[in-house]
Amino acid sequence: MDDDVISQVIILILLILFSAILSASEAAFVNFNKSRLKNISGNGNKNLVLELDDNYENLMSTILITGTILKITAVSLEIYILSNYLSVFSATLVAVLTILFIVEIPAKGLAKFSPEKHAVFLAPILKLLVFLCTPVNFTLTSLKSVFYKILKTEIQPFMTEDELITMIDEVENEGVINKNESDLIRSAIEFSETVVEDIYTPRIDIVGIDEDESLEEIREKFLISGYSRLPVFQGDMDNIVGVLHEKDFYQALNRKEKDIRKLVSKILYVTPNKKISELLKELQLSKAHMAVVIDEYGGTEGLVTMEDIIEELVGEIWDEHDEVFEWFKKIGEDKFLISCNADIDDMFELFGIEPDEELDVTTVNGWITMLFEEIPEAGGRIVYKDLDITVTKAEAKRVLEIQVEKIDNELNLTK
Repeated sequence: MDDDVISQVIILILLILFSAILSASEAAFVNFNKSRLKNISGNGNKNLVLELDDNYENLMSTILITGTILKITAVSLEIYILSNYLSVFSATLVAVLTILFIVEIPAKGLAKFSPEKHAVFLAPILKLLVFLCTPVNFTLTSLKSVFYKILKTEIQPFMTEDELITMIDEVENEGVINKNESDLIRSAIEFSETVVEDIYTPRIDIVGIDEDESLEEIREKFLISGYSRLPVFQGDMDNIVGVLHEKDFYQALNRKEKDIRKLVSKILYVTPNKKISELLKELQLSKAHMAVVIDEYGGTEGLVTMEDIIEELVGEIWDEHDEVFEWFKKIGEDKFLISCNADIDDMFELFGIEPDEELDVTTVNGWITMLFEEIPEAGGRIVYKDLDITVTKAEAKRVLEIQVEKIDNELNLTK
């Protein structure tokens, strides 16, 4: 073997080695975990790893560009060397298999096994390469921005909300977190997208005080409702002017005061589409605990409290005076009594069915009224998909409770 061939073999080995390093780098930075990185003993190059990860696009561009160049060069050189001893086809096949089984699979496999340690070890080399490739990366980033503008394509987030929730489900299934913890995380994720309309108490269920009512009538409303705060209105519920706290009322009663107007504290006014995350901040800043939900005509549509908002995060909050209420009461196998104030999506989830179309209603009452195309009386019955639905309680203006039983698909009838 002459000197030229020996030199070519040495260069080939170096090309393969550097290609393997770049393949390992790619796998390490794709798979490393920041939390586990912090637990690695010694400082090392942890900060450098995090710095490279913050410029992830430039890092990946550098790895892909330099890695591709090295692999193409290595394959070409190996084919050139082997063509003196093998056919072109055989030389090409051996060169490709060399890259696959010596560079790609082993290097990436080892890096995935301990990505944090590999990332720390390879960080200085990658930092140098990123610096050397700065002009190329700048050009590619500029071209990408131009293409996005021409194609009017929005840059997608690294992870969508649905993907994050799926990941939480997987972590829960693996036993890393329990159900309560996963439910709390899901609630926190969905919290920013929830609007007032999803949680408010509708107007028909509001217990309010007319400011001209007698003290005895007010006392009776506090006793019967069990609420510590009640909205105060002038004339009718469309003109809510503030909130009366039970403690302030009884203190005034002990002082034999008769006018409650000076005891009324301020209340906020919001629209149904306001996000509850924003409303919570407003309630905290204004030191208020309640907000009136107004419709497009300025009338009262509902009422939302700070407790309603917090319950979206942590679930129902019961105190010693609350009557525990079940939205879905199981009375038999696949048979439930359901409050019509319950969320319709929760009911569909309970029975594992999908509606035929997107619904414009949020409560079971709204959905039942839509199905019957009127307000049904108690005893009204209808079958939807594989649900046998019977109205058990109703008023003149709304349905209060239904009985729902899941039936055999063979008996499935649709309205």
